[in-house]
Amino acid sequence: MPNIKQRYNSISISDLPGLLLGFDTTVPTIHGDKRYVNLDNAASTPTFKPIADSVTQFLRWYSNVHRGTGFKSQLSSWAFEESRNIVAKFIGADLSKQVVLFTKNSTEAINKLANRVIIKPDDIILTSLMEHHSNELPWRRVGDVKHIEINHDGTISRKSFEELLSKYGSRIKLVAITGASNVSGYINDVDYFAKMAHSVGAKFVLDGAQLVPHRPVDVKANDPECAIDFLVFSAHKMYAPFGVGVLVADKETFEHGDPTEVGGGVVDIVTMEEAYWADLPDKEEAGTPDIVGVVALGQAIKMIEQIGWDSIIEHESELIAYALKELAKIPEVKLYGDTNPEQASQRLGVVSFNIGDIPHGLTAAILSYEGGIGVRSGCFCAHTYVKELLHVSDERAAKYEAEILARDRTNLPGAVRASFGIYNTCDEVDQLIEMIRKIAAGDYCKDYTLIIESGEYQLPNFKYDYSDYFSF
Repeated sequence: MPNIKQRYNSISISDLPGLLLGFDTTVPTIHGDKRYVNLDNAASTPTFKPIADSVTQFLRWYSNVHRGTGFKSQLSSWAFEESRNIVAKFIGADLSKQVVLFTKNSTEAINKLANRVIIKPDDIILTSLMEHHSNELPWRRVGDVKHIEINHDGTISRKSFEELLSKYGSRIKLVAITGASNVSGYINDVDYFAKMAHSVGAKFVLDGAQLVPHRPVDVKANDPECAIDFLVFSAHKMYAPFGVGVLVADKETFEHGDPTEVGGGVVDIVTMEEAYWADLPDKEEAGTPDIVGVVALGQAIKMIEQIGWDSIIEHESELIAYALKELAKIPEVKLYGDTNPEQASQRLGVVSFNIGDIPHGLTAAILSYEGGIGVRSGCFCAHTYVKELLHVSDERAAKYEAEILARDRTNLPGAVRASFGIYNTCDEVDQLIEMIRKIAAGDYCKDYTLIIESGEYQLPNFKYDYSDYFSF
């Protein structure tokens, strides 16, 4: 049997649609079955045949890792640790002084970090109003969080950031910033935020969940000025949806003290009186890890490296530039964030919008039920940021909050988000634009009903049985 490297020895961007698992999958719509167009990549990505084939090949050898004497266990342990090395090389980590830890996802990685960093009562943690909840809520639980404001266009305010640095100075323990927004697609200047954080003696945390799949990220382990002290990202957003998040940290943070989870694998020896912790990374990876997910991540990284960042950035920039140009031709469409197609290479392939006064949930439902297009609507786990982009007043926000707490999401503010991956095509952008034009013109079914508690729209008379498409 040829190995994966032999079977897929030369992959280019143009090959990716044909290599995507499910690319030709059809889904039911009220106009008959249509090929599914997945524009929800910022939430999670599908996978490709080289990655799936690698997993299938590995499953023949699967066994639990570490301490097993059987050949399969030895091979699995080698593959698991080789994937860790692949990750380290991918983001420029120095394993002599840093550690790559595997978690469930980015959210767990940030929570693990928050529970290990020593925060004193007088310490300050800075995040921005652009952040995903995962890079904001965990910090609230462990320290005093101050928020960097955003500018009118949705970018992070450097003026606000520098004022906070000046005000709190050495009291600032951590600066936690997203690499790129999952709402507007803005890419932040990582070097600037790292350098400014270090200027007051703070550590810099980068939430790379959105950035790492689309741009090269270097933790600059040997650059004290611009180093990323802590980096998190997720495999499921970079074409390996088998689980696994990554936390890259300096060893010192995790070498001392008790591990965040305890159990099998984290100890060298246990007596009735004491437990003696193992060395890193074992100490912080309790229990049987997601071995298959780690192997899939390693293969996904190898595929990305084979395609090349230049090709990936060029292709995704072409998609977002084309989408922005076409959307600008539809008067009813309101775009959020940078709408300049000429700046497409400076942002991710994420575009958030609304169509006139049509509720965002209804727009998303129409795209699915009538166009077979998968997008996302709402606030995208970034409520404060979306509220700022939509210019929701404090008074209106309080009203919406009361309604939501009363289980009524009828007026829930938000937007529709289309997000592109390396396999999407301009033809798929055309399908999206065609449907948006129809929606703007009122050319859609008028039988949708709102589920008040969830804020979702459904077609009561359009039924299908999911078990016809997948069953156990």
